[in-house]
Amino acid sequence: MATAALTVTTPRDLLRGRLDGTAPDLYSMEFIRAKRQETVSMTKFKALLATKSDAGPNFAWTDLATDDLMDGDVLVRVSHTTINYKDGLALTGKGPIIRKWPLIPGIDFAGEVVTSSDPSFKPGDGVILNGWGVGETHHGGYAEMARVKGDWLVKRPEAFTAAQTMAIGTAGYTAMLCVLGLEAHAVSPASGPVLVTGAAGGVGSVAVSVLARLGYHVIASTGRPEEKQFLETLGAKEIIARDELSGPARPLGKERWAGVVDVAGSHTLANAIAMTQYGGCVTACGLAQGMDLATSVAPFILRGITLAGIDSVMAPKAKRQMAWERLARDLDPELLASLTVTRPLADVIELAPQIIAGKVRGRVVLEV
Repeated sequence: MATAALTVTTPRDLLRGRLDGTAPDLYSMEFIRAKRQETVSMTKFKALLATKSDAGPNFAWTDLATDDLMDGDVLVRVSHTTINYKDGLALTGKGPIIRKWPLIPGIDFAGEVVTSSDPSFKPGDGVILNGWGVGETHHGGYAEMARVKGDWLVKRPEAFTAAQTMAIGTAGYTAMLCVLGLEAHAVSPASGPVLVTGAAGGVGSVAVSVLARLGYHVIASTGRPEEKQFLETLGAKEIIARDELSGPARPLGKERWAGVVDVAGSHTLANAIAMTQYGGCVTACGLAQGMDLATSVAPFILRGITLAGIDSVMAPKAKRQMAWERLARDLDPELLASLTVTRPLADVIELAPQIIAGKVRGRVVLEV
C-alpha cells in the first residue's frame, strides 16, 4: 500500500509562518486532523473492480485510492473476506447480484477500523460486515480498504479472530439466524429431528455443527455422498440423498422432522414442508434449486406448521449481534477449523464457478 509524499516545511519556515500568520498552527487539533485525513485520502490499495460492457461483466484487479470509495462514516482496512453462493452468482454473471457499476464485489469482510466519525467505533476496533447491499450496490469486501456506514458494522466478538469470522461469514451467520428462527418457534432438541438441506455447503455445514452441539438430532441432506464422513464429523446423525427431496412434492408426506433449515427452495423446500411434523417450523434462507415453490396450504392448515423466511442482508443490528454472540457460544472452534480452507483473495475468480456447481465444501477464508 503506497502513500503519496507530503510537502515538507522547514522549522524556520514554520516559525516565520506562525509569527506572520501565514502558516497553520501545527499543534492545533484541526491541523492534525486535516493532515491525517489528507494522508488517508491519498492511500492507495488493490481492489477487484467489476465493470460492465456490451459483452457482459468484466473483473480486474485495480489500483484505487480511498477517495474512490463510496460514502460512509467508517474506513476499514480489510484483512479477510470469503466467498458465498451470492458472491459466486455475482462473479460468474449467473445472477443479477451487482446492480451498480463499476463496483467492488464481496458481501462480507472483516478488518480493523482506520478512521471513524461514528462514535460507536474507534481506530483499531475489529469489525465484521455482512450484507446491507455491500457487494451489490455499495463497494464490497474484495479490496484492501472499505468505507461503510457504522450502522452496518458489528464489533468482532473477542472469542473470534478476524479469520474465524470470515470462516463463518454470511453463510454461517445466516445458519445461526435459522437456528434462532427454529428456537423462536419452539423447535427444541426434544421436539424431534431437524433436516438441513445442502448440508455440505457453507450455510449447511455451520447449521449442522451448531444444531448438533445444541443437542438436536440432525438429518443432513446432500448431493455428495462422498461427504458422508465429513457430515458425521460435524455431528449429523443421518445422511439422506438430495434426490429424495428434489422431485415434485405431494401436498402431504410422512411426518419426518420437527424443523428444517433449507437453502434450496423449489421442490426441495416443498418436500421439506410436506414432511414436517405437526407444529413444526421450516426456515427458508436460500434458492440453490430455484425460486419457485410448488406446494399447497395443506401442511399449514392441517399440521399447523410455520414457514419462516430468514433474511441476512437487512436484518436489524440487534439480531445480528445476537447471532454473533450465539456463534461465539455455540459453534465449536475446532469443528469450524475442520470445515474451513484458507486461500489468497486472488483465487476468488477461480472459486466462483466451483461454489455455484456445489463443489466447495464448507467455508473458504480469503486472506487480503
